[in-house]
Amino acid sequence: MRIIDISMPIHHGMQVYKNREEKRPVRTVERVIPRDSVNESNIRMNLHTGTHIDAPFHMMEEGWTAEQLPLEKLIIPCRVLDMTHVKDGITKADLEGFDIKGGEFLLFKTRNSFDYPEFRLDFIYLKGDGAEYLRDLKVAGVGIDTLGIERDQPGHETHLALLANDMMIVEGLMLKDVVPGRYLLIALPLLIEGADGAPARAVLVEGDLPVI
Repeated sequence: MRIIDISMPIHHGMQVYKNREEKRPVRTVERVIPRDSVNESNIRMNLHTGTHIDAPFHMMEEGWTAEQLPLEKLIIPCRVLDMTHVKDGITKADLEGFDIKGGEFLLFKTRNSFDYPEFRLDFIYLKGDGAEYLRDLKVAGVGIDTLGIERDQPGHETHLALLANDMMIVEGLMLKDVVPGRYLLIALPLLIEGADGAPARAVLVEGDLPVI
């Protein structure tokens, strides 16, 4: 068994959506050893910082909030798809050759992975027709190696095609060193009541799980 961490490290200099300074996480040290006998700090950051889960409430007034996300959809077999050839957005045509089945959880490895740690405004994303195709196939969820599953879509058609149909969205994955193939995905959001999303520690498990 091998565990592959596909989460972004959280720090002030990390990439943030559209390079907006107000989205940078700020960690403040409050107590230090030896003066205070303990080390203690706090952090202020947007809930969509780094690797995170979008709750439906992010885009839908009546959608699930973070504490309502079904964990059985976030501890699940998945497939990493090689999308490094895509130059703009992932379309239905790009997806049709992968023989995608209903219930699959798909992670898209794109050229975004090779731009880390810089955020690019022309990042690869999932286009509306690609999202609708996955909706019709009834996949369990989608993950991508950038901070947004969509790019400047005024109607948020990509998000809504997935979230309105109970499909999970994981953004901000690090897939540069991941070989396309099948894994067990574990991506658990923080249990934040009423939130529109939540940071997550996401890992891929390769091989058989140990028997306890």
